[in-house]
Amino acid sequence: MEKEKISNVYKPRKITVLRSIGFGVVDMMGGGAFTIIGAWLLFFYTTFAGLNAVQAASIIAIARIVDAVTSLIMGGLTDNFYKTKLGKLFGRRHFFLLIGIPLILEFSLIWIAKMNYWYYLTSYLLFEIIAAMVLIPWETLPTEMTNDYDKRTKLSSTRLIISSIGSFLATFIPGQLFKYMGQNNASSFLINGIVFSCIYAVCIFISYKSTWERPVTEEMINEINERSKKEKGNFILNQLKIYISTLKLKTFRKHLAIYLLSFTAKDTFNAVFAYFCVYVLSVSATTAANVLSLSLIGPLIIFISGFLMIKFGPRWLYTVSFTIVLISLAGFYMLFSIKPSNITVLLFAIGFVYNIGLSILTFAPWNVFPLIPDLDEIITRQHRAGIYAAVMTFVRKSTVAVATFFVGIILNSSGYIKGKATQSIEVQNAITYILVFGTGILILLALLFALTFKLNKKTHSVIKNELERLKAGGSKKDVDTDTSKVIEELTGYKYEDIWQEIES
Repeated sequence: MEKEKISNVYKPRKITVLRSIGFGVVDMMGGGAFTIIGAWLLFFYTTFAGLNAVQAASIIAIARIVDAVTSLIMGGLTDNFYKTKLGKLFGRRHFFLLIGIPLILEFSLIWIAKMNYWYYLTSYLLFEIIAAMVLIPWETLPTEMTNDYDKRTKLSSTRLIISSIGSFLATFIPGQLFKYMGQNNASSFLINGIVFSCIYAVCIFISYKSTWERPVTEEMINEINERSKKEKGNFILNQLKIYISTLKLKTFRKHLAIYLLSFTAKDTFNAVFAYFCVYVLSVSATTAANVLSLSLIGPLIIFISGFLMIKFGPRWLYTVSFTIVLISLAGFYMLFSIKPSNITVLLFAIGFVYNIGLSILTFAPWNVFPLIPDLDEIITRQHRAGIYAAVMTFVRKSTVAVATFFVGIILNSSGYIKGKATQSIEVQNAITYILVFGTGILILLALLFALTFKLNKKTHSVIKNELERLKAGGSKKDVDTDTSKVIEELTGYKYEDIWQEIES
């Protein structure tokens, strides 16, 4: 590979705070764009686009399913893009960042009012595909940039803090636009889309210039080719088997359940919160946006959560997070039932508490995730972090698509009338029940899984120590009882079935 022609794509640099920020700014889009979509897209479609609730929800559901499949495809595509001239010249990851800079401006096209169903389906599908094309290669960069655990942690933590800032801006800026342009003005959504699409383009450019990736060496290519020769049968079926194999890992099944249930709950809440504020509590869309923008506390909560994760572990953190969210949902139900005179003040107070729980909920799964591949490695003798990330992305986006579609069906069947300023009692009840009980049941189920979650700093250290011992040539016969018990509890495998010899 002719590295002298490639500027900084393959040039390692020191990972400083500024460099970490340069990497993490792409999650301004990851956290921000999907917060905007979750909070406002269904509302925009049914209020300004002329779509009924089922049509609107079907667009989101179809796009999320396509995006889930795209994410799986992009994982393999970016891994193998080094074989092309473009991949060699621009980097197999960075090429997609480069073309994503202008393409991400498509985000603004979603928010044009009074178009038809096929326009909205196409524009949203394109955005989901473009976002996956950028985010999947970008998420591999910490692994590309360094092998050091602490430096990867610095990159990931910075990313999550920036993501929370993106979520805040995604709710704060729309609120200000509603305030100055009027909540019934469709142009406020279009201007919001233009502003954020420009921000996201700049963020991708910054990350493109700030990051690098390791060159694909001849040794790596030979290993890939040898592995390909050993694979028999249809490539797609082989890949599917690999993805399904991740579900054999006991801790990953629990982690996946907690992640899917809690994040689907978050998306369900976001999908109906604007409706709840406007049609149930009779406050403005600006107020709804401002309550959501209390996510401003996210960076502080995430910073504190990092210390709490180390001191108390994931199970404790999950329990605190889910309990806070459940208490907040009870508070929202109280507002619906009593309709107090100081409803706006109480809405902000409950929203503030909710955002504390939400910040922890968002933080925990992706900080637990880096521990999972070590459990897999002690079974398979392979490091398959990318496979596990792809499965998480695929399953979550699929379930969110289904959940959003059902929200639309429930709204439509309750008698929701698009564009009508005042909705019936039946509609108001349906909105409230989705917000409180739909979200609440999902969080409660996540809590039940979290209470049985055994992976933490102490048990992970047992896994790491045993993994290092086996890598150094240690015999499985010499394992102590406590270690084998921890491994069996976390993996779901008998100890004698782990660390099997690689078939030639």
